[in-house]
Amino acid sequence: MSTQLDPTTQRPAEPAAADRRTWWGLAVLTLPVLLVSMDFSVLYLAMPAITDALEPGATQQLWILDIYGFLIAGLLITMGNVGDRIGRRRVLLAGAALFGVASVIAAFAPSAAVLIAARALMGVGGATLMPSSLSLIANMFPDARQRGRAIGVWTAAFAGGSALGPVLGGVLLHHFWWGVVFLINVPVLAVLFILGPRLIPEYRARTSDPFDFVGVGLSMLGILPLVYAVKTMAAEGVATGPVVIGVIGLAMLVVFIVHQRNTRAPLLDVRLFGNAQFSAAVVVALVGMMALGGMAYLTSVYLQSVMGHDVLSAALAGLPMAVAVAVFSLGATRAADAIGTRAAFVGSVALAAAGNLGLLLLTTSSPIWIYLVFTSIAGIGYGIQFSLVSDVVVGSVPVERSGAASGISETSFELGTALGLALLGSLATLVFRESSGGWDFGDTLGETLHRALDMGDGGTALADAARQAYVDGMHAASLAAVIALTVLGVVLTFVMRTPRKNTH
Repeated sequence: MSTQLDPTTQRPAEPAAADRRTWWGLAVLTLPVLLVSMDFSVLYLAMPAITDALEPGATQQLWILDIYGFLIAGLLITMGNVGDRIGRRRVLLAGAALFGVASVIAAFAPSAAVLIAARALMGVGGATLMPSSLSLIANMFPDARQRGRAIGVWTAAFAGGSALGPVLGGVLLHHFWWGVVFLINVPVLAVLFILGPRLIPEYRARTSDPFDFVGVGLSMLGILPLVYAVKTMAAEGVATGPVVIGVIGLAMLVVFIVHQRNTRAPLLDVRLFGNAQFSAAVVVALVGMMALGGMAYLTSVYLQSVMGHDVLSAALAGLPMAVAVAVFSLGATRAADAIGTRAAFVGSVALAAAGNLGLLLLTTSSPIWIYLVFTSIAGIGYGIQFSLVSDVVVGSVPVERSGAASGISETSFELGTALGLALLGSLATLVFRESSGGWDFGDTLGETLHRALDMGDGGTALADAARQAYVDGMHAASLAAVIALTVLGVVLTFVMRTPRKNTH
């Protein structure tokens, strides 16, 4: 097909610019992204109240927390493909409907079993929202520069939801019962249903190829056991059962990749990984979210159990980093235009590493500004790199495959978060236990502090030793994240190549 030329410059004509209606459509698209990210963070605040009301067992508590993330991680690639085939807006609205109904069921769940089932339905619905909304941006913004800005807005909404969740949840839980953390989804989804059909265009790929149901099964048999193994080892330590399940998951992923290479219409086009920028973007998503997920979890415990801040104060302390992520994700494409995609990626990874390195300055009595400054520096780096990841991934494929491609990047983000909690969390726990110095520590800092509290005045020294040991573990995890990010930056420098612009 011939390329249309601008009659004045005789250069390829620029894609049509998005109008005001399209930008309003983008605003509507950010609503489901906001909900998915909020739901990840807000439930942790509600768990004590849920535990008092429903009295779930220890295993049920884990499933209430994890089943949502498990199903999202396992279904992202599949739902991206489904949206490409039957209509991205249709899948988005159907998933939002399921998410809303499941939210109401969760809010009024009479038992832990019903809540787990509702959370599972929310995970299925949530898995449609992320790839559908991101891939629709590729349709709505054909101009690469505007698409990059739109993806920056999308990334900022995700960061905003992660920060807003604990703050909003803390305020609502102060006044209402635990179910309100699920009901806040309903009015937002109502706006999506009213405005979505009017402002968001429909898109579906024209293909007669059969749907890869075998690939769906293999992908879930690979991803779900792997995520389960990683999360279980993060919570309970390394054991034979989770290791075996993880190995089975890895083996099934190998079978899945072999199948994808040989089937006519694969869920995952493995040839995409031959594109250096695409592969680099996926690795940045994995390593970056691993560092961010580990840092967010460990510093949350630090602020509350070491520094003594309450839940709402700890959530507010996380706002500067979230604001940094949101603001700099909006300017990511400008940075890439100014210094090149490779330099922008490497620079953003360096900023994230510097922010994690600064956490080594935290002590059991540090002023809060140290935490605020260095997490904000890391937030600048994460904001740029995560926005560029989505932009590169979506821009690397034809528009009819952008749903499947966005599913790959979102799966990398999910796996990265799970790995951060497992690897960095386990390292911190190991150092915590090894730093007991003869004290009778529990398995966690929280358990040890409860033990110290039961001892009365005699438990002060135990509590102080436990807090210091926890900080030592957090330092070790932060240093590991710095090393991983530094290695990533070096690899990106040599592997990524910025395409030369055609000046003729």
